[in-house]
Amino acid sequence: MITYAMSVLAVLFICVIGLAVAVIIVMFFIDKNQTKDTVRANFPVIGRFRSFFSFLGEFFRQYFFAMDREEMPFNRAERDWVYQSAKGEDNTQAFGSTRSLSPVGTPIFVNAAFPPLDDHLDHAHPVVIGPYAKHPYEAKSIINISAMSFGALSRPAITALSKGAKLAGCWLNTGEGGISPHHLSGGCDIVFQLGTAKYGARDKDGNLDPAKLKAIADKPEVKMIELKLAQGAKPGKGGILPASKVTEEIADIRGIPAGEASISPNRHLDAANLVELLDLIDHMQQVSGLPVGFKTVISSKTWCDDLCIAIKQRDIKMAPDFITVDSGDGGTGAAPMPLMDSVGLPISESLVMLVDALNKHGLKDRIKVIASGKLITPAQVAWAYCVGADFVNSARGFMFALGCIQALKCNKNTCPTGITTHDARLQQGLDPENKAERIKRYVGKIRYGTGIIAHSCGVDNPRSLERKHVRIVQHDGKSLPLDELHPPQ
Repeated sequence: MITYAMSVLAVLFICVIGLAVAVIIVMFFIDKNQTKDTVRANFPVIGRFRSFFSFLGEFFRQYFFAMDREEMPFNRAERDWVYQSAKGEDNTQAFGSTRSLSPVGTPIFVNAAFPPLDDHLDHAHPVVIGPYAKHPYEAKSIINISAMSFGALSRPAITALSKGAKLAGCWLNTGEGGISPHHLSGGCDIVFQLGTAKYGARDKDGNLDPAKLKAIADKPEVKMIELKLAQGAKPGKGGILPASKVTEEIADIRGIPAGEASISPNRHLDAANLVELLDLIDHMQQVSGLPVGFKTVISSKTWCDDLCIAIKQRDIKMAPDFITVDSGDGGTGAAPMPLMDSVGLPISESLVMLVDALNKHGLKDRIKVIASGKLITPAQVAWAYCVGADFVNSARGFMFALGCIQALKCNKNTCPTGITTHDARLQQGLDPENKAERIKRYVGKIRYGTGIIAHSCGVDNPRSLERKHVRIVQHDGKSLPLDELHPPQ
């Protein structure tokens, strides 16, 4: 019996070996005769491992080889801080910082010799947006959820963000994909974003439909409207939603055909210059009765000045109620590398530029500034308030809070955490109730950490931070106060 079993195993082994040899021979002839890949043609079979190892390298670098502060766009230390905060775990560190303080541009906050006592720390300092609007918005949170569309993000992810925003007391921006029931499901404050394709408020030809805009504005959850001119991932290019993500539900919300790629124009057809932009904003203010502003990427001081001059030539009541400035170094949206890598100023430069222009022209009190772009930790948020921001938005910080592992698969409908996919199998592990609690805890940690920095600098809340409270490392290794580098206008 044993001899028979061994014989069977031997035959099976020979068959497997024979099959493997046959497969290798077939692959050899395929590789040798194909003309698309030079390496495979010159090194049949073996050349195939190059692509395989390149694929594996992405994962090995992230988990085994990259140091805590090396990865891009977010390093492991930043991600771990968000993960631990969202989970409610201790995120203190021992034995000193792992962050190098010598790279040029590093912010170092200036601690006060005699900071205010702990019981003087104020986390809730409301700011009114749109004082001339029929329905002004009094917003308190120093950190809010930036634009992420239903379509780019999954149903459970948007639901979790909505519920979490309600628990945390911050707003949720819908992104340019229209307002979905999932945005509204948690009952949080909503900022409705209107992109260049006018999704959710468009007529059959893609033009703005005032009646649809009014219907959206009349929803009690909707507090503001943001006109999207550009975003950091792709300034100068419209949004792209792959056909695989355009489900029947998404198509109905956006007003587009199902199963077809959704591509937005690269700018608003009815806003070709500053005058038309301000006319459009004024029209939307009149229709909606809500505060209306715009989001863009800034690359020119002259443009900021021209904008302010154009605003001052009109009734101040017609000014944009807020401006969201996005960083030019990319964001959640899938985009061509030339745009993501090389177009648009990073927020470290553009935020200063915008705030200075508004101050110079006496518009800073009228027009609120929202900073957006890779601001996911308390120190980054505190820096923005030192520069002059009134609010901070984050998208990827909240994606990490949901459980994003930076797999860089956002545009492929294969997100392993269920956040940016419409594959039901991959979504099943994302529990909106659990993730909503993570959102709440993350917001709490941002507020607490930013408050600690403000307190250490000698002020009672983050919105009292000024440029004198932070120094920026220079090429010679020394730091200079931000108010010397960029004197307040």
